[in-house]
Amino acid sequence: MRGCSVAGLSLALALSVAARAAGPVNADYVRSLAAPGKTVLVVEYYDGKGGVAERKGFASATGFKAISTTDFKVDADVTIHLYGIEACHGDMVNRQEDFAGPCDAFARRGLETRLKSPKVIFCRAFVSEIRAPVQDATCYGYYHYPGSLDSVDMFEEQLVSVGTHRIAKKPDGSPSRPDLAEAERIGRGGFGMWADPRIKSQ
Repeated sequence: MRGCSVAGLSLALALSVAARAAGPVNADYVRSLAAPGKTVLVVEYYDGKGGVAERKGFASATGFKAISTTDFKVDADVTIHLYGIEACHGDMVNRQEDFAGPCDAFARRGLETRLKSPKVIFCRAFVSEIRAPVQDATCYGYYHYPGSLDSVDMFEEQLVSVGTHRIAKKPDGSPSRPDLAEAERIGRGGFGMWADPRIKSQ
């Protein structure tokens, strides 16, 4: 996982504050970014007051690929890092999902699933991330299946609620993403990693 340093956590806090100041994501706006035959990725960079300082757009005919438990590749120069969440440590077993193996493999599979079919990926990052090769962000996916699904969901919230990931902790032991507390409460009900009793003691 990227950035367990105090500086990295300060950046994550700044991003969280900026994103909250920007208000909730406008789902209709995210839907409007869709383009036929492509996965569209838009990153908005926010200043300390919650204003949009810059936007960058990308499109791919083959989608975007996970390269770790929390990172996915945008292009040769940019990687997006979903900040404030992590895989469990060591190995885990979830018999219902027919999985036994490293926590990292389970978490990466979860991220790969989220990246498999969104029409749009919309991310928010702090303005200082604009030129970083690995950019801390919070991301949303727009998923549309005619007649069955039309939703805009936060990646981190979904990953934590199904138990592929959990909230990372700051050096003082407090959660780095308190906004995901309800998602983790759902996950801890026995989903994903939480089906393994050993994980609860970590």
